[in-house]
Amino acid sequence: MSYASDVKKELTGLLVHDGNAKAELSALMRMNGVSTLGFDQTVAVKTENAAIARRIYTLLTQNYAGVDVEVTVADHNYLSQHKSYGVLLKSNVDAVLDDLGVDPFGLHPEIPARILNQKDKRRSFLRGAFLAAGSVNSPEKANYHLEIFTTHEELAEELLQMMKEFDLPAKIIERAGGFIVYIKRAEKIVDFLVVIGATQTMLRFEDIRMMRDMRNSVNRMMNAEMANMQKTADAANKQVQQILFIANAIGDLDLLPKKLRDIAKARLEQPDASLSELGDSLEISKSGANHRMRKLKALEQMIKDDVPYDLTKL
Repeated sequence: MSYASDVKKELTGLLVHDGNAKAELSALMRMNGVSTLGFDQTVAVKTENAAIARRIYTLLTQNYAGVDVEVTVADHNYLSQHKSYGVLLKSNVDAVLDDLGVDPFGLHPEIPARILNQKDKRRSFLRGAFLAAGSVNSPEKANYHLEIFTTHEELAEELLQMMKEFDLPAKIIERAGGFIVYIKRAEKIVDFLVVIGATQTMLRFEDIRMMRDMRNSVNRMMNAEMANMQKTADAANKQVQQILFIANAIGDLDLLPKKLRDIAKARLEQPDASLSELGDSLEISKSGANHRMRKLKALEQMIKDDVPYDLTKL
């Protein structure tokens, strides 16, 4: 089961009442694609998630006494293991849809104010919208992403404004015959899950994300340390080669001034040491060791360029 499925499973187990239940049901029905069937105006809501089908059935029967509701199951085809579920509302259709502000023909996608006139109702509507048409990547993936899809631009804008009320910086993109409202930042995905009531899966998201970020941090530190070690080794090797070149050119390192002679011999004796370690062995600072190495490098270049030099003045 995917992480998104786990989130939805938790959400379908939440207890909601009164206006909050109707706000969630309004989103569930309008975003799952309500359609009328036959002359008796039976209404069908289709989904591929059994838990969501049960959720719609439960909310309808709990909030509208005496309604005739039926759940159907159908295979996609004989080769597929996937099933689709239909929730059929067979009675009081007009009254229920009107109360929920749902237009089965999709001609009026706007949400009536009474459905969203309280903050908890807006939370519930967002929960229903996510259940019906939302998805979220597993926190194990590098790409954090949560989205809700709708075919109506007006509804996408409504969802965007609701998210902004909860300090959720969502964006909208047009794609594949509809509009996607999405969030990319991990901490804001966590906030969204809290808003819609997915507390347990949110905690799991945070645990996985923190472990993943910690692993990445450790890897970055190890990579940086390895890079620094390689950089130190490369620099030390270049210094050894410079000193050997100078020794060959002047005949004997003892001809160098004492400070340069000491650092040159220390480098040859400690080819893998850092400048700090070389400095410690000579009881000088790292900057002092670096200054002497620069003088040796300058001497090497003068020799290569056949520039006159005076060892006593180095």
